[in-house]
Amino acid sequence: MTRFVPFALLALAAAAPAMLSAAPAPKWTAQVAFSPVGGHVMGNPAAPTKLVEYVSYTCSHCAHFVAESAGPLRTGYVSTGKVSVEVRNAVRDKYDLTAALIARCGGKARFMGNHEAIFANQDAWMPKIIAYDGDSAAKPTDQVAAMRDIGQKTGLYALMAKRGFTPKQLDACVADPAALKQVLAMTNHAWRELKISGTPAFTVNDKMVGGPTWDAVRAALPAAAN
Repeated sequence: MTRFVPFALLALAAAAPAMLSAAPAPKWTAQVAFSPVGGHVMGNPAAPTKLVEYVSYTCSHCAHFVAESAGPLRTGYVSTGKVSVEVRNAVRDKYDLTAALIARCGGKARFMGNHEAIFANQDAWMPKIIAYDGDSAAKPTDQVAAMRDIGQKTGLYALMAKRGFTPKQLDACVADPAALKQVLAMTNHAWRELKISGTPAFTVNDKMVGGPTWDAVRAALPAAAN
């Protein structure tokens, strides 16, 4: 006996292969995860090419690199799923450490935006850090209190307020012992184990890139997507 099958179900069944094939590809540029060492990895975790950036927030060359490379890396490399980008810290001083902990506020979903905003506004807050460092007024000696003072008086907290963070949230971020441990461990690895000569520094699939510029990094990566 032949059963009656509603026309709508027949149409749906016929369309199923097309619907399956039309499933959207992963948006790799929106995916950020923690690496085992505490770095932030943007992109496909199984990407065959893995770029690692070692940066210092008080480094002007790092700011220039991020400004030049962030867009091309997203559109031409990470979006394809073939390249992932990991940001690791190579802290140089207490100001850089403060910025590194602040950049981690809000978790992995907020990191890349915080990271790029801090570098994009470096020209605004670095002069305040220079002035703060040269001020002979007494400063807190406790590490956490010192970083809070730096954040409040150099424009870093004000910058992050524009990104929706409250002073209470920022205070908690610079006082986070787990984040501090990870940042310092990455720093130790960069300077003492990998023995980078300065920042920014890069590896592609664990091989050092022969230069601190976007041109040098781009030459070490596979061809970009058109």
